[in-house]
Amino acid sequence: MKEREKLGSRLGFILLSAGCAIGIGNVWRFPYMVGQYGGGIFVVIYLLFLLILGVPVMTMEYSIGRASRMSIYPAYKKLEKDGTKWHLSGFMAMFGNYLLLMFYSVVSGWILRYFVLMLTGSFEGKTTAGIEEAFNTMMGSHEILIAYMVITMLITMVICSMGLQNGVEKITKIMMIALICIMIVLGIRSLTLQGASEGVAFYLMPNVDNIRKVGIGNVMYAALNQSFFTLSLGMGSMEIFGSYIKKERSLAGEAILVAGLDTFVAIVAGLITIPACFAYGVSPDSGPSLIFLTLPNVFTALPLGRVWGSLFFLFMYFAALSTMVGVFENVVSFSIDIFGSERKKAALIAGIIITLGSIPCTLGFNVLKGFEPLKPGTNIMDLEDFIVSNVILPIGSLICCLFCTTKYGWGFDNYLEEVNSGLGIKVSRKLSWYFKYVLPALITFLMIYGIVTYFK
Repeated sequence: MKEREKLGSRLGFILLSAGCAIGIGNVWRFPYMVGQYGGGIFVVIYLLFLLILGVPVMTMEYSIGRASRMSIYPAYKKLEKDGTKWHLSGFMAMFGNYLLLMFYSVVSGWILRYFVLMLTGSFEGKTTAGIEEAFNTMMGSHEILIAYMVITMLITMVICSMGLQNGVEKITKIMMIALICIMIVLGIRSLTLQGASEGVAFYLMPNVDNIRKVGIGNVMYAALNQSFFTLSLGMGSMEIFGSYIKKERSLAGEAILVAGLDTFVAIVAGLITIPACFAYGVSPDSGPSLIFLTLPNVFTALPLGRVWGSLFFLFMYFAALSTMVGVFENVVSFSIDIFGSERKKAALIAGIIITLGSIPCTLGFNVLKGFEPLKPGTNIMDLEDFIVSNVILPIGSLICCLFCTTKYGWGFDNYLEEVNSGLGIKVSRKLSWYFKYVLPALITFLMIYGIVTYFK
């Protein structure tokens, strides 16, 4: 049997895991949530939930991966007790990875398109109506959407085909370091805008009035929800990177580092967008349209606006592409483990399947615009996002949690031995009650509440 590939460095593992967790939703969702739900108070509550919910589940995925040295399906099969069927959940996890890539590749294509438009000066001299027209033209053309989706998929396939160390690790390192450097530059520039201080105050200063307005219960749920979904847990996306690392470091410390880097990127993203919105009298709560309709207008009003706008969309594309590469690596590794495929062949076949599967999502904004699968106003992308975010991620996380804590699964003793192997922070056996009862209850609550409120 061919020896399993390994990551070349600890830094590579941390940046790969963080790159997979860092999503473009952080850029338009997290900053607004911070401002809307109490500023610095929300950040503190979010960090607390990240430590007591997100990080523990992440250590479980890492532990399963490192103990088995396999992707999610064969990992469960190797570690489970004879006669049990935990491994069947691996098929659901892989389906989730494929489905995620089928709509994430489309959104990544939007960002690449905007980077090209900004770099070539296509937004210069355009009014708000002109920028809105450019967005509507893009969304109304399935040819444009498919073309940029295909380019993104080709880049992802090539990176993963080059090998774990020479392709995935090396290029993700470059992208993540470039992403952080670009963010710092953009953040400093945004903070120097006239009126930016009001944006910073809205964003990070504790705001008791906002908490009273939305209700402390809603603030708590929003922080809990964000702390869980920001790390992309439940589909083996973190498990696969655990399978590539050695036992030199304990896994709790590594999970805290990755979660911390994910949070740093989310907070700095807000320091880029929110002060700029306040400087130009723009509402920061407009979601995706903030990125594609509002900010191009802001950049064109700045001196050297084409440069700043190009850097912003490049940073956005790196954030999107790092997630694409991380999730696609999970799919490729699954094919290698199950079918014994060569890496290049596995990447090619998976890439073709995902590219073809992404086409319905692109058509949902134009040709199939009248198809509203969940409720009025939804489209094919909303359906795919709902299945992944509201169903597969929480169910997958719940299964992972129960597998690591119950006697019917791998068991808490085995999890504890694996998670604590190596130097670093240890998980105490005294917390077994929390891992066995509180964590599953929190995940179940998130899943049920999320589905019920979605359709209200």
